[in-house]
Amino acid sequence: MNTADLGLPVDVPSTALFTDQYELTMLRAALKAGTAGRRSVFEVFTRRLPDGRRYGVVAGTGRVLDAVENFRFDADVLRFLREKGIVDEETLDWLAEYRFGGDIWGYPEGEVYFPGSPIMRVEGTFGECVLLETVILSILNHDSAIAAAASRMASAAGERPLIEMGARRTHELAAVAAARSAYVGGFTTTSDLAAGFRYNIPTVGTSAHAFTLLHDNERDAFRAQVDALGRDTTLLVDTYDVAEAVRTAVEIAGPELGAVRIDSGDLLLVAHRVRQQLDDLGATETKIVVTSDLDEYAIASLAAAPVDAYGVGTQLVTGSGHPTASMVYKLVARAESGADGAPLVPVAKRSSGGKTSIGGRKWAARRLDDYGYAEAEVVGTGPVPEDLADRQLLVELVKGGTVVAREPLDAARDRHAAARANLPLSATQLSRGEPVIPTEYLHGGSGS
Repeated sequence: MNTADLGLPVDVPSTALFTDQYELTMLRAALKAGTAGRRSVFEVFTRRLPDGRRYGVVAGTGRVLDAVENFRFDADVLRFLREKGIVDEETLDWLAEYRFGGDIWGYPEGEVYFPGSPIMRVEGTFGECVLLETVILSILNHDSAIAAAASRMASAAGERPLIEMGARRTHELAAVAAARSAYVGGFTTTSDLAAGFRYNIPTVGTSAHAFTLLHDNERDAFRAQVDALGRDTTLLVDTYDVAEAVRTAVEIAGPELGAVRIDSGDLLLVAHRVRQQLDDLGATETKIVVTSDLDEYAIASLAAAPVDAYGVGTQLVTGSGHPTASMVYKLVARAESGADGAPLVPVAKRSSGGKTSIGGRKWAARRLDDYGYAEAEVVGTGPVPEDLADRQLLVELVKGGTVVAREPLDAARDRHAAARANLPLSATQLSRGEPVIPTEYLHGGSGS
């Protein structure tokens, strides 16, 4: 059973304080002005991809759904807000009854995106939507950044499996989210047991240098590990002398030895030497796993090496230099009045410095070329052109406050593999470049 199907709560009683204070003070002012109930449309998008990236990866959608369901102002939270004088009693009364009752549409998890893509659209009253800004952005920005790095690493690795092992390099709860996002992006396993428990991601792990150093010699350490874990275990061979360790490992485990792990040195050179030595010793099926501060560039440089799997930690959980996806959450349309059925009017920030946005409730579709590959991300307001009607990207995630699109994590993982394969070949290049397809805008009204 995949526990992601269960919609389990996050590791805190409520997500309501995963927010910035100005969201509550805006609500307070809107309640006083009588505008909190005005129908509104917010959208999540990014104005640009991180420098050199060709595409983004949507990740964290399932966690957003959990967070919205658990966005509740319980007695302790209300007491804190009252004691700190953050909002008045009228606002506290409103918050005590808060339940998101609107609609959320979004790119399904695992899909790719580009600058301007309306990755998520949140619709409802101003009051209920404005409160969700920070929690939605914190999840999508973190998880999408990790998934994008993972996707690039998976492209560089080809068919070779990737092990996520970055828990010790980030916050303990962020580590679980990072493992989840890495799995969506193409990693196959994680070393983090919390991620395995929470999301049913396959877990792996054997031993560290400390286990070898615990024993009087390497032979004793290897024998203890093989006796406990079996001949198909992975032995760490670079604590002392690699060649001697490989010889000892095969002597103890025999040609049935599962794998050896190399965690230091010139990995390209050492991998070739270890492969030759294993083959000479008859361990032709023993695999080689390499670790040691790998990123997508290091993985690509090992493409010609006899490596069977990669373990990645620090560079993965930090987004390989880009720990955020730079997404924003902006009001793009609101009702022209508080009357029932009042039409939407587009709204947008106009300023210098590259922070302008495009008003209107948007749809998105991906146009394909004659060979079936993506050639443009088309974003528009108003009616969807007939030729793009069956290429729309947004799906309904929440309807009237009820989650309607929860899915197993493997579905997001498979979706990403398909979406990446549908991009032009240059999407997998690690050299610097612009987004692999352009974003085109069609304007046709508010889309109300």
